[in-house]
Amino acid sequence: MAFRSYKRLRSVLTDFQITYAEASFVMPQPVPINEAFKTDLIGFVEDGVADNSEYAICENMIAPILKEVWKSFRQDLLLWSHEFLRYDDRLNGILDYLLAKRSPLGKIILDQPYLLVVEAKQDNFDEGWGQCLAAMLAAQKLNDQLESTQGILLNGIVSNGEVWQFGQLKDMQFTQHNRVYLFQDLDALYSMVYAVFQYCHDQLSLVLH
Repeated sequence: MAFRSYKRLRSVLTDFQITYAEASFVMPQPVPINEAFKTDLIGFVEDGVADNSEYAICENMIAPILKEVWKSFRQDLLLWSHEFLRYDDRLNGILDYLLAKRSPLGKIILDQPYLLVVEAKQDNFDEGWGQCLAAMLAAQKLNDQLESTQGILLNGIVSNGEVWQFGQLKDMQFTQHNRVYLFQDLDALYSMVYAVFQYCHDQLSLVLH
């Protein structure tokens, strides 16, 4: 089944026997935002057509924030857009965004471990988390096939551009962050996304050393 075949979070939880919890698993510290970037992004969202489709949300509201944060980690991590990932017939599909290790073979090589899955949804967060968790599970299982990347914790983000939700998958427990972040509080949102990227980078450091 493609990731998009999963329409409910509870369907993925029950189909794969994953336990569910809610917790504050990342405590972000304030991170300053480039003022030119902030002004340009807010200006476009306020004056342009930024959220008329999932593609528009990806391009205009989600990707700019992910790319701006990624710049601080670009030496070790690569941010992939709309990449196909397959574990088996039940877990496969195209990911909106995927954060993974930068390959020593070059930037066109998708390397492991996979660390973060991002799913864009216009409004249906339950469906978004069903698809995101299925993708996180596929990434986890692919990581576990390699001895060097076994046990890596997977992070997930589901967003409609305005609202951002965060989750983690460790072994067979999915934890949803108990705070929702909003685009209208861009400073707090940016700091949270940065904290997630930092967590992913810390996970990678465990693999590299």
